[in-house]
Amino acid sequence: METARHALMDGRIQLYRRPGSPYWNCSATVAGKQRRATTKEESLARAKDVASDWYLGLLGKFRSGELKEGVTFRQAAEQFLKEYEVITEGERNAKYVEMFSLKLNKHLLPFFGNKVVTDVTPGLVQEYRVHRLTPQQDASGNILIDRRTGKAKRPARSTLHHEIITIRHVLKTANRHGWLPIIPDLSAPYKHSTKISHRAWFSPAEYKLLYEATRERAKSPKKERWRSACEDLHDYVLFAVNTGLRPDEMARLQHRDITEVQDEATGERILEIAVRGKRGTGWCKSMPGAVMPFRRMVKRHSPEPSAVLFGKPQRELLNTILDELDLKYDREGNPRTAYSFRHTYICLRLSEGADIYQVAKNCRTSVEMIEKHYAAHLKDVVDTAAVNVRRTNSAPKQRGSDLDEASL
Repeated sequence: METARHALMDGRIQLYRRPGSPYWNCSATVAGKQRRATTKEESLARAKDVASDWYLGLLGKFRSGELKEGVTFRQAAEQFLKEYEVITEGERNAKYVEMFSLKLNKHLLPFFGNKVVTDVTPGLVQEYRVHRLTPQQDASGNILIDRRTGKAKRPARSTLHHEIITIRHVLKTANRHGWLPIIPDLSAPYKHSTKISHRAWFSPAEYKLLYEATRERAKSPKKERWRSACEDLHDYVLFAVNTGLRPDEMARLQHRDITEVQDEATGERILEIAVRGKRGTGWCKSMPGAVMPFRRMVKRHSPEPSAVLFGKPQRELLNTILDELDLKYDREGNPRTAYSFRHTYICLRLSEGADIYQVAKNCRTSVEMIEKHYAAHLKDVVDTAAVNVRRTNSAPKQRGSDLDEASL
């Protein structure tokens, strides 16, 4: 509770003193924000002079553009989190929603928090990219080293990409509420023509090497108490490569979601799977190679209809086997994970000549995604008969012509 209060400059400045403190404090509204400061003066006359100088200094900064009136990035971020959690309830994974809050609190708000949303320009976002990609240092000023690569520790490309997406979400929220007239262009400069990249997968020879290793580990585990986990991993690998399911879809897969049927088109035993994942509910028809792993899992665990069949993958055991086989990274340095089994399924199907539209439909993705990340680097999708076409020349060849040496 304040013991005394005085007004200056027609009420634009307030002087007040709190109980137990000998000093006068001052407050004023500048650039749409209430601002406070202490005069550190016990005398009222001297406090009035300090408060006047402080207020005139704020006005000077406001007129020069150093202080701007408007909603800050922090306020827009709070509004975004409040709206996003309510609007996407039941449609987005809770951890995915929580990811936005973590990125904002750890990286974005310390950098953008006090900025007015109109000050978040493409140039400022580019400064943020440079800030994040600059090698991190510890409290002693030593550069942090990534133990995996042995190089300076920097965020992954996907990590920085998701942070830029979070910035765009916040700015879109500000635009919807009328706090930001135009959403700036946040695309990264200098990188519009990127190299064609592919996702890590297992070639047929590498896949054979992997499933033979997991089969041997299932027969002879390092410890007897690990036998069940090794057997489950072997069946997990075979099932994933023969269905193309995402790891999160595998983790949600229940016994009642799978039906073993006789396929009319091929005459083979396959699995019809009701998939529940990031794209909602969809269907998948497996390769015949998924039938035996499914049968073994059912026989081994005798699950109830509502029981989860595979659950989360044995990540530590999988990485151990990949390291032993020197298959953890492909030649471009991309790490292979449980997601690589889905990539392997797609690449193998395309290599065998499967229709790209049917593969996309069975994998619950788009043809565009498959063409961008898979078909671009597979030699088997190029039709040699359609490429190596020669025009027949009916005109007689001239003696001594270069065409006599070799055909083009």
